[in-house]
Amino acid sequence: MKRLLITGISGFLGWHICQLSKGEWNVYGTCFSKLINSPGINTINVDLTNFPELKQLFQDIKPDAVIHTAAQSNPNFCQMHPQETELINVIASGNIAGLCADYGIPCVFTSTDLVFNGLNPPYRETDPVSPISYYGEQKVRAENMMLTRYPRTAICRMPLMFGQATPTATSFIQPFIDILQAGGELKLFVDEFRTPVSGATAAKGILLALDNIQGYLHLGGRERISRYDFGRLLVDVLKLPKTGLNYCKQAEVKMAAPRPPDVSLDSSKAFALGYNPLSLPEELEALRGRL
Repeated sequence: MKRLLITGISGFLGWHICQLSKGEWNVYGTCFSKLINSPGINTINVDLTNFPELKQLFQDIKPDAVIHTAAQSNPNFCQMHPQETELINVIASGNIAGLCADYGIPCVFTSTDLVFNGLNPPYRETDPVSPISYYGEQKVRAENMMLTRYPRTAICRMPLMFGQATPTATSFIQPFIDILQAGGELKLFVDEFRTPVSGATAAKGILLALDNIQGYLHLGGRERISRYDFGRLLVDVLKLPKTGLNYCKQAEVKMAAPRPPDVSLDSSKAFALGYNPLSLPEELEALRGRL
């Protein structure tokens, strides 16, 4: 089988891509801060910010394709540690694109809906970027650097993702479930809107892009929903206690990184390629018993 290199397999999305692709690819996955072992995956501990290590990785594996998911993806952490996170979010991404160019192989990069300011949704691939957080800025610079170095790169802008916890990562819904089951109070934004998908669905979109896309592709879900309404849906489908679920507004919660109000993605281009997210109730129902 051909060799697929996936960076960041200890992350939520990277792990889901591994599980989906290992039947058709000989998968090599990198991790660094969190070590992981997964059947059917060749795991490699490597510092992607160390260019000699990264170059040696390519020389050793000789991959036929690369999916780059490794990142520091917490916007608040990036806002407080801009120089530290620049190394993995921007510099390493550009270096990976350069190496893929050297090898002449397909490259997919996972970006974010936070490249937009949230004032003119829904966003298509052709809309101008306008990030308001340092994390969003880093992703924009990574996108530009990668496409400059290697125009064959597929830039997949990812939405908010949820799903089954991996051995080393959770999605945003695991803390929600824990708080409500423990009888605590969960306040969710009523004025922040996204187009969420499950990790399994997102992984299918990434592999679709690997075969079909050069340039930008949005992989959002079919439904625009607020954090609070998503919480209500989660309660209904999973039969969680709902007395602790309340709403709040973005302005009421002080955070290091600014948050855009509505970064809903228009993913019509991906839908036309065969990307087919289920409805959110269907996605959650499929996950029931595994969360």
